[in-house]
Amino acid sequence: MKNGQRLIHTLLGLVGLTAVLAAVTLTGCGGGGTTVVDTTLGGGKPGAWAWALPSGFPAPRVPESNPMSEAKAELGRFLFYDKRLSGNGTQACASCHHQSKAFTDGIALAIGSTGEVHPRNAQSLANVVYNPTFTWANPSLLSLEAQMQVPLFGENPVEMGINEHNKDEVLGRIRADIRYADLFAQAFPGVDAPISWGNITRAVSSFQRTLISGNSKFDRSQRGLETLSPAEHRGQTLFFGEKAECFHCHAGFNFNDQVVHASTQVLDTPFHNTGLYNIGGTGNFPEGNQGLFEFTNKPGDRGLFRAQSLRNIEVTAPYMHDGSIATLEDALDFYAAGGRHITSGPHAGDGRFNPNKSDLITLITLDAQEKADIVAFLKTLTDHEFLTNTKFSDPFAKP
Repeated sequence: MKNGQRLIHTLLGLVGLTAVLAAVTLTGCGGGGTTVVDTTLGGGKPGAWAWALPSGFPAPRVPESNPMSEAKAELGRFLFYDKRLSGNGTQACASCHHQSKAFTDGIALAIGSTGEVHPRNAQSLANVVYNPTFTWANPSLLSLEAQMQVPLFGENPVEMGINEHNKDEVLGRIRADIRYADLFAQAFPGVDAPISWGNITRAVSSFQRTLISGNSKFDRSQRGLETLSPAEHRGQTLFFGEKAECFHCHAGFNFNDQVVHASTQVLDTPFHNTGLYNIGGTGNFPEGNQGLFEFTNKPGDRGLFRAQSLRNIEVTAPYMHDGSIATLEDALDFYAAGGRHITSGPHAGDGRFNPNKSDLITLITLDAQEKADIVAFLKTLTDHEFLTNTKFSDPFAKP
């Protein structure tokens, strides 16, 4: 990769992400997938958890402090959809992560429980188990458990709105529901008082790790189960070729360039400046949305963000970290132009000449048919089964 800033870690340097998949058994499953049974999980009980993985997907890495179990994932599903798990009882995790939109929310900027607008676009949770870092540009968030603290207890901006003044009240709502007494007891057996903030975090993180998407038309075509149309096939050729060069940042089984799994030896976590802004020709991005720079304070990191997975990209509009590009076609035009030129207003500037822009973002000459073909291919990455799977759906919804 040609992009400037990279953070390279070995497995031993990753806090809280010790591999636990030391003993696995591989067997075939339906649709050309793989079942990975980890006999080290759940207190050493054989068969405590089994990953039903799409073909070509590696075994995920799970922290030893929070092994997977069916009971814990099911508890996490309830908590994920429960609006009582917010300070004012109006918002759930699912309020910003809708299953039908690959667990995004369809608006430019997420809105918290108190009505405060978030500066960032809600990210998809599909295949989040494979993320080595979380949020758009935070290199220090290395686990779902750590990330979960941000929406729950964060104050700038307020999301779920839980704080020192109301956290006991919120926990009391969960304890008052007799259904949760049973769910927590099953998820955390042998624990005297299992309903706690720590176990809420562990359960929701476990549910999020189950959100695996890998049964799109593209996937089925790779398994010989379906055939791409001529336009889709042409788009695939362009996508993976040197003319469009999309694959440089969107490759591999998850169509992105930050991936971690059980057998990862050396981890590369790149962030990219795509030329979205260049305010006043200074390389600046809007205040509060300056990417990796906000954590490193290095001028060269201004405007660097994590490349998102393109899986289910058809249903996750609007795009970019601030939701400032409305459609898939507009996103492709932006990349083909080598950046965005804003001619007026407070953000005016030519992003094509941002000094921090990745060398991978250059002018790409594509005609209308080629653009349409690439969009057609991108739409083959939609996993409709994932978007409707009842295992991931709202348990409180009326039939």
